[in-house]
Amino acid sequence: MTTDRMLQFVRTEKAMPEKRGADARKEDFDEIYKAFSKEKATEQASRCSQCGVPFCQTNCPLHNNIPDWLMLTVEGRMEEAWEVSSATNSFPEICGRISPQDRLCEGNCVIEKGFDSVTIGAVEKHITETAFDNGWVKPPLPREERAETIGIIGAGPAGLAAADQLRRRGYQIEIYDRYDRVGGLLIYGIPGFKLEKHVVERREQLLRDAGVTFTLNTSIGEDITFAELKEKHDAVLIATGVYKARELGGNDDPMTGAMTGIVPALDYLTASNRIGLGDSLPEAEMASHSATGRDVVVIGGGDTAMDCVRTAIRQDAKSVTCVYRRDRANMPGSVREVMNAEEEGVVFEWLTQPDGFEGDDAVTAVRCSKIHLGQADATGRRVPQPIEGSGYSMKADLVIKALGFDPENLPEAFAEPRLKVSRWGTINIDWQSMMTSIDGVFAAGDIVRGASLVVWAVRDGQDAADRIDTWLKAKAAGADKIAS
Repeated sequence: MTTDRMLQFVRTEKAMPEKRGADARKEDFDEIYKAFSKEKATEQASRCSQCGVPFCQTNCPLHNNIPDWLMLTVEGRMEEAWEVSSATNSFPEICGRISPQDRLCEGNCVIEKGFDSVTIGAVEKHITETAFDNGWVKPPLPREERAETIGIIGAGPAGLAAADQLRRRGYQIEIYDRYDRVGGLLIYGIPGFKLEKHVVERREQLLRDAGVTFTLNTSIGEDITFAELKEKHDAVLIATGVYKARELGGNDDPMTGAMTGIVPALDYLTASNRIGLGDSLPEAEMASHSATGRDVVVIGGGDTAMDCVRTAIRQDAKSVTCVYRRDRANMPGSVREVMNAEEEGVVFEWLTQPDGFEGDDAVTAVRCSKIHLGQADATGRRVPQPIEGSGYSMKADLVIKALGFDPENLPEAFAEPRLKVSRWGTINIDWQSMMTSIDGVFAAGDIVRGASLVVWAVRDGQDAADRIDTWLKAKAAGADKIAS
């Protein structure tokens, strides 16, 4: 019986896929984890307790039916496992690689406390790669076509997920993006050692094969006006993401603007990814965004900071230090990523606050203070407080600021003052309909919720597709009623 094959956590220890050694993986940008073999995936999936209340599922933003596809994997019913996995997730092959499972599904696994969690992400990757290898993954072709067209602004995870779901329903989809490739953050913001680019390109081709049209190198408000876009399509989805780098705020040195050697995280990662993709960059940009032979300091404690420090290691930096003002336990980045970074030679300066920068034309050091964590604020996090007299200088000739992202001023960029935004600059929507302040214009992803995880962008894109579909069908039904 299947139940006899499950609940093996009492006999079988948790195991991750084989990980390449730190010395070897520092030499390239390939993914660091090897794929599970069929036997190993079956073994690890069998550790699932098939609990009555699957917290892995409820704590997954997509509410994936995780216990079901784990059991199907154990039974060897891999095509069914793929069908269940992809039923709730437009891009399981991507989420299985880059979602911080230790903070989501695996971190909430029922057996986590006594036996270590099931390796959900690695099994998900095994299922999806098995599906691709066997030709089970097909373009999202509709059963019947609809006449309505939908314009999507942004070819990142939210926009692509919405396109996938809407195309299945028969709508005509055109995606606009200012970059020259499809994928947004997936291509330019996430290094290859976490997500190899062919994985994204493979999904792009499926969408193209389904009839989705991509209009690239196109900025809304410059190459085409927002008004023209709205006139062209029956509905519009804004899924631009957030890319504006945050600064150090009150601690930022007023001389920073005149210094070279201080770069935003996304600019740094984009330059690195472009080089990996074979693009030719201007010599000045190559020099300013290369860590080779330099003392690198990355400021921040999230997943973007981890991407930066590990990229710098692969660029053969002289030294790489991550400065974060809270301690390890309060770091927002993935625990697994911190461990990988330490294995590769990154030094972490916990409870350390950057106060400014030293140097004339170019940065030479970061001024820092040590931190004491005080009382918790309204969010429940303890407030960092500088320790008086603890200031010191940390040598650096390349500083990467990974402090998070804010949205651009879209009403100004789109020349559309009717587009209402929050006090944080994110787009206001009616959360029930996901419509903005403009009729027929919807929004999803980071541009609504603020900088977040790819898996949340996928969820928002899928939800937006449902709302757009409902709105267009109601509109069509109303038109038919008036006509009759």
